[in-house]
Amino acid sequence: MTQARRLAPETANAILVRNPFSGAEVGEVAISTASEIAAAVARAKVAQHGFRHSTPAVRRALLNNLAAEIAADAETMARLISDEMGKTIREARNEVRRAQNTLKLSGDAATFLDGEALHCGIVEGGADRMATITYEPVGVIGAVTPFNYPLNLLCHKLGPAIAAGNAVVAKPSPKAPLAAQRLRELALKAGWPADLFQIVQGGADAALSLVQSPINLLSFTGGPDAGLALKRASGLVRCLMELGGNDPLFVLPDADLDKAVATTIGHRFEIAGQSCAAVKKLYLHRDIEKTFTEKLLAAVDAVEFGNPALEETDMGTVIDLAAAQAVAARVEATIARGAKLLTGGNHDGTVFAPTVISGVDPSSPVIADETFGPIIAIRSFEDPSEAIAEVNAGSYGLQAGVFTNDHALIKMFSRDLVVGGVMINEGPDFRVEHVPFGGVKRSGLGREGVRIALREMSETKVVID
Repeated sequence: MTQARRLAPETANAILVRNPFSGAEVGEVAISTASEIAAAVARAKVAQHGFRHSTPAVRRALLNNLAAEIAADAETMARLISDEMGKTIREARNEVRRAQNTLKLSGDAATFLDGEALHCGIVEGGADRMATITYEPVGVIGAVTPFNYPLNLLCHKLGPAIAAGNAVVAKPSPKAPLAAQRLRELALKAGWPADLFQIVQGGADAALSLVQSPINLLSFTGGPDAGLALKRASGLVRCLMELGGNDPLFVLPDADLDKAVATTIGHRFEIAGQSCAAVKKLYLHRDIEKTFTEKLLAAVDAVEFGNPALEETDMGTVIDLAAAQAVAARVEATIARGAKLLTGGNHDGTVFAPTVISGVDPSSPVIADETFGPIIAIRSFEDPSEAIAEVNAGSYGLQAGVFTNDHALIKMFSRDLVVGGVMINEGPDFRVEHVPFGGVKRSGLGREGVRIALREMSETKVVID
């Protein structure tokens, strides 16, 4: 394994992007100044003014054309994503495929932004008038995106925004800024108006400048502390925020254990555990804990990890050396509290070994807060209601997974878990592009997912005649 020599992501005027595995330079982007960001928003307002009355057919054509350009550029884009943030080439190809679907579904949704008509005279003496409810674009959307899905999460903001008739000024993570830059190049190639979709670059200062510009809506994906800071800075601007999760997966005695093992590994080790809805806490019923753990360890041992550019690699790197060191510190502190390290726990630069820890106390660092790393932390339980209460006592509420075929238990988990989504016989990281996605408590505000995001990014107008 080659230890990355990744430099700090920002110099004085530019972001130098290095491959997290090899340390090789991947690219460089200029950091946008506050005045450049304000100018981009101003241009976007002009572009949106001319676009707001565009037809659904025009919007769908733009989105489909961009999806087609991504398809033509798919392998180049996948290599770029893998190189800049360390996910495997197979994972990167899947992200590129999903991004195309997100844009095409957004184009389809543009043709179904339906209003409704309500009669005002529904009570005695009510006016004999009709209220027509329509949905209009909000204006300019500021989109702030994370490093872990640098293409598809941007498309989840861009697609519905354009479908609703808005303009977008996006600021990607400084840890993975290149895919977003490439996406704008492809949009121009697809015939998009130059200022309808723009990219600004930088870190926290650039995000702050963006939200303090006269945008009309902020769509943010990232950590809760950063999200709260931007929400405060944005004043009365509407905010949609996906702020992460500390998601559980429950496995009950009647579950298909082999499928649950495969799902646990697939949902926790995807992009080296750096997904907001990954399995952060694995709750095993005591009746199957021993058998499940044996199956799990055998499957973990078969995971190929290391160089993300190789076709056979199942799991790549974490985003940088600081991230690997932070995960290692959490593992060490958790073991110091009495947990048992079953496998892994070590890292070579940015390559963190797939790790399983059992007997984890709920206050232990690996599960007390969201951990972005390939750590499976096992909790055991007997009473499902107590396990549910433990999860609900936490500060996050994104999604949860439950493996059981017991209908009564399915009803209990679905009803009682305080989360945005419950996945039955699936992991919490299961997501479909057109289905609502988001959480409660510290996990965020509002929902993504093409259909609901289209409404979130629209203003309701009532005309009574």
